[in-house]
Amino acid sequence: MLIIFVRTLFLYLVVVIVTRLMGKRQIGELQPYEFVITIMIADLVAVPMQDRGLSLFSGVIPVLTLLLVQVVLSYWSLKSLTFRRILCGKPSPIMEKGKINWAEMRSNLYHVNDLLEQLRSQGYFNLSEIEYALLETNGSLTVLPRAEKRPVTLEDLKLKAVPEALPLSLILDGQIEEANLAQARLTRQWLQEELKKQGVTDPRTVLIAMLDTRGRWYCQTKPTARKEKPG
Repeated sequence: MLIIFVRTLFLYLVVVIVTRLMGKRQIGELQPYEFVITIMIADLVAVPMQDRGLSLFSGVIPVLTLLLVQVVLSYWSLKSLTFRRILCGKPSPIMEKGKINWAEMRSNLYHVNDLLEQLRSQGYFNLSEIEYALLETNGSLTVLPRAEKRPVTLEDLKLKAVPEALPLSLILDGQIEEANLAQARLTRQWLQEELKKQGVTDPRTVLIAMLDTRGRWYCQTKPTARKEKPG
């Protein structure tokens, strides 16, 4: 049992490292060749994980080979648009000018129900709301609604937008983030005063405390700690 445990842990770490080296992608965002490589890696490590008669290298070497293949293919696809189109294909216009492109639907084996389902997942329940819809190479659907159905922007209203940066977490799980505090040009004394306004005396009782570029403060204590006063 101990041997199986060690082998499983080792192969798990190998797969995690290989997956990280392949890039940060969700399953739904993988290109077809990336999805195939992911499935093959999972299958390759399953056999030596359970069969103690096989060497660990019988699982590691094929996995590293697939990693090399994936890196090479990804590199070539970055360097050559033609190669990328051959490897990944190209987006298909499923809807154009409010009309369903039936030829593209058939060539992609894409049913009308699939189109309606993906449109509903994006908040569109009527085909009359859509101007263009592209079926991307990873299977996702990109939608351009009709002009009158698009969300109103500040540019449409001729209003000036205030630039914003990412909010800074000043306390995470009871630990003060010194680097973020320095980046915001704030001191521990300021932080302590803000916590006191929320009825918090000990930063270790704080689950998270954040500050955005507009000066909006958010603080929540841990469940076992004293509840913060309503602001």
